[in-house]
Amino acid sequence: MGLFNLFGGRAKDQSSEKKQEVEEEKELTVYSGMRVEVTTLTDRLLFVAKLMNLQKDKAELHQYSETGISVEGEPFQVKIRGYSDHEKKAVYMEGMITARPEHIWQVEELKVIRIVNGRAFFRLSTDLDASVTTFSGLGAGEKPCKLLNISVGGACIGSEHRYHKGDKFLLKVKLLADRPESAMLCQVLRVTEKEDSEFEYGCQFLEMTEEDQKAVTQNIFAAQRKKRNSL
Repeated sequence: MGLFNLFGGRAKDQSSEKKQEVEEEKELTVYSGMRVEVTTLTDRLLFVAKLMNLQKDKAELHQYSETGISVEGEPFQVKIRGYSDHEKKAVYMEGMITARPEHIWQVEELKVIRIVNGRAFFRLSTDLDASVTTFSGLGAGEKPCKLLNISVGGACIGSEHRYHKGDKFLLKVKLLADRPESAMLCQVLRVTEKEDSEFEYGCQFLEMTEEDQKAVTQNIFAAQRKKRNSL
C-alpha cells in the first residue's frame, strides 16, 4: 500500500508540474505589444489592436482600425486572436472589454484558450488587380497579378509569372477606390502551381513599420466592412 501511495503521489506531482508548465508557456506566449484581432463570440470582426500593459488577467487594447460598434455600455465578452512573433504561434484568448477614451479598450478576465502552430490573422478574400515589382534577375520590373487574399501579416497572389520560394518583391494594390494605394515588401513562402500555367504565391510582409501596419490594417478592415455590407 505504501508503494502504491508513493507512485500515486509521483503521478499527482508530475500532473501538477505539467499543468504548471502549460500555464507558464501561456504566460510567456502572451506579451505586451502583440498584434491582435478582436471578434464577437460568433466570430464577427470588431477591430484590430495592439495588446498593451499586460498584467496577469488584465490588459489594454490600443485600437488600430475603425470599428462599427458602439463605444458605450456595459463590458462584453469577446474573442482575442493574436500571433506571437516570439514563439511563431497563434494565440487564442477570451476576455471582457470596456471602452475607454482615445480608442483604448480595457480588458479584464483575460485568459488563453489555446496556442497552436500557424497563422492567426483574419484574411480578407479579394479579387483585385495588383502589381509585383522585382529588382533583380532577368525578369526584373513590374508585372500584373491578382490579389487573392490579404491579412495584416501577408497576402496570396495569383500570377502567370514564375517566382520561387524566398524571392522578394514589392506588391502594390489599391484595396479601396477612395484610399491610397498600399505598397508592401513581400517574401514568397509558398508556391502552388495551378491550371493554365497559373501560379499562386503565399507571401509574408517584410520590414513593416508601425505606421505601415496601421495603414494596411485600416484598409483591410474598411474593405472587409464594405464587402460585408454589400451582402
